[in-house]
Order: sequence, then C-alpha cells, then structure tokens
Amino acid sequence: MSSSAAPRDLDLLLLGATGFTGGLVAEYLAEHGPAGLRWALAGRNEAKLAAVRDRLAARFPACADLELVVVDAGDVAALRDVVVRAKVVATTVGPYLVLGGPVAQACAETGTDYVDITGEPEFVDRTYLAHHATAVASGARLVHACGFDSVPHDLGAFFTVTELAPTGPVRLRGVVRSNATFSGGTFHSAMGAFSRAKQMAATAKQRRAAEGRPEGRRVKPENGRPTRDRTLGYWLLPLPTIDPQIVVRSAAALPVYGPDFRYAHFAGTKTLRYAAGGALGVTGLALASQVPPLRAQLLKRVPQGEGPSEKRRAASWFTVDFVAESGGRTLHTRVSGGDPGYTETAKMIAEAALSLAFDDNPPTAGCVTTAQAMGPALLARLRAAGMRFEVVG
Repeated sequence: MSSSAAPRDLDLLLLGATGFTGGLVAEYLAEHGPAGLRWALAGRNEAKLAAVRDRLAARFPACADLELVVVDAGDVAALRDVVVRAKVVATTVGPYLVLGGPVAQACAETGTDYVDITGEPEFVDRTYLAHHATAVASGARLVHACGFDSVPHDLGAFFTVTELAPTGPVRLRGVVRSNATFSGGTFHSAMGAFSRAKQMAATAKQRRAAEGRPEGRRVKPENGRPTRDRTLGYWLLPLPTIDPQIVVRSAAALPVYGPDFRYAHFAGTKTLRYAAGGALGVTGLALASQVPPLRAQLLKRVPQGEGPSEKRRAASWFTVDFVAESGGRTLHTRVSGGDPGYTETAKMIAEAALSLAFDDNPPTAGCVTTAQAMGPALLARLRAAGMRFEVVG
C-alpha cells in the first residue's frame, strides 16, 4: 500500500528548511543522505531557500544543484501539485495546528508519505479524523511525531517489549531526563495546547470513538502520580506530552506489546526540590496560557525559528529509561542521545523520511506511528546514526 512504489522524480521533499530546525534537517540530509538521493528544498520564499542551498553547498558541493520548490504551505491545490512528485514529504513547519493541515491533506490525497515533528495532540487527532481514511485509500503513510516527540519514547517502548517478549500483562513506565533547552517551536506548541485544553479533549474523544479498540487486547495510558522510583532512584513527575498517546497507539496496533499493556510517562529528577519546581512551572504555564495578553507576552519572549548555539547543542544530552514489569520479571532499558530538541530531532525526522523512502517496511497506510510504520528499520537506522537503545538490567 506504500506510495513509495509510485513513480516519483523526488525521493524526499523537505518543507521548512529556512527555519532553524529545518535547516539542521537539511544539513543532516546533505551529510548523511545516501548517494544519489533525489531531494529538494521547499518553502514560500525563494531567496531564503537559495540562502540555505548556498550554505549547504559551501560544505557539500553536490548541494549546489539542489532544486528549490516555491510553494505556500497553506495552499492545498498548489501543495498537491508539488507533493505528488515526492515519495516522502518531511515538514518542520509549525505550529502544526495552525500551519500543518494543508500539507497533511495534500499528502493523504496524493498517496505521498508524510513525516513531521509535531508534539501537538489536537493536530494529530484532527489529522486522523479528517484524513486517515483518505490516506488508507491512497496508500499514504502519515507519520506524526518523528522528532524527540516521540521517537525515543515510541521506539524505546517497542524495543523494550521486543526484548521482554511478554505473554501476559505489561506495565511500562518511561522516565525522561535531559539538560537541554527547549525550542521556541516546542514552547509555542505547548502554550497553544495548554490554551486549547477543552478543544483538545473534545477532539481526542472524537478520535477514540472513530478509532475503536484493538480486538481481544487491552491498552491504556496510565495517569501516574509524583513519587520516587526505587528502581531508578529518581523523583518522578507526570509529563503531559503527546508521548504516552503515541506509545499506546503503537501498542494497540502491534501484538508484540502483549494482551494487556499499560504505559505511564514521567520526567525524572534527582531531588524532590527539582520535581516540585517542575510541577509548579508546568502549572504556571498552563494557567498563563489561559490569559491571552500574558500568553502573547510569553510567546514574544521565546520566538520561533531560533535555537541554541552549536556549542550548547554539543553539550546537551537526553536519556529515557524504561522499566517494564510482566509476569514477575522486571526489565530496565534505556534510550540515550545528544541534544534532543534540535540535533537529534533533525536526525530522527531525516532518518524516518529515508526509512519510508527506501526501507522494506510493513505494508501500512493511514495515520500510523513510527513503531507501526517502520519500527525495526528505523531503530536500526538510529542506532547506526549514534543513538543508543540498550538493555540496562
């Protein structure tokens, strides 16, 4: 059902290369893309696209001939004419709830595979409700959350249950730690989600009704509570991100997660003081998002399209520890890497796009997760690219 079998003159179309993260994706593809990769840069400003191409060509001379595709991300008709040329479209243009819909629609309608780095649950659910059936019919694979949201968590859980090989109920928790700064785009997306809590909940309810439940199996995200994890030695703070939803959707789609799967998601800190400070910070942002003038002021202070220096990114790291309990057995695994919000996110979406374009993946279509669409292949790619997936104990 993959659209990759259709004749296309481009393997990959990168939309959003003039932004900070998109520029890092372009650099990654220029350095690590396979020989003969047919790819192009797309956006609405030709001069800015040309500047990105010139910057790439200074380091990688072959990029001097990269095609520039001028298109408005809000123009569905124009997007259809563009995306139908590519096997895969990778887009870093957000916030996705505001700017992402037309791109997903165009890909669904033309049978073009799609990856993004959204962490916005409402956008993901709206895309499912509006375009899943169309994508199933066309053969397009629409894969959201191909950055730090939510590849380490989704593939980390997949790796863990694959190692565990459960035959009975599984209780899994993921614990995130990092020293990195968050991106402006992530902050804007989070504030947008906080400000639309009611709409987000209503859309999620609609999706659950449309999607149904896996036959003969149970999967569920668990609402964790602040506590101390005796296995890991960290204080745990429930983390309100899209990651648990993605993990549970993979579990619903894949029998390897067992007959009864539960997942809880946390941030981990070494001291109770940091855990309490994190809880207060998240609560404060959620409250501020409900006051439009205050929300606007905070968004102005953290602009999109900017990010930390290369030196700061080089010093950043992340870990996600997974603790699985099943049948009296406990398994501890870990996913780890460098700067999560920028360097590793660029790597993850680039490798996800390349996996859809070139790997022998399962025959899926519609709105699917990374584990569902390309789990083993993408896991192998990311390991080869330096991310670690390991059994700790």
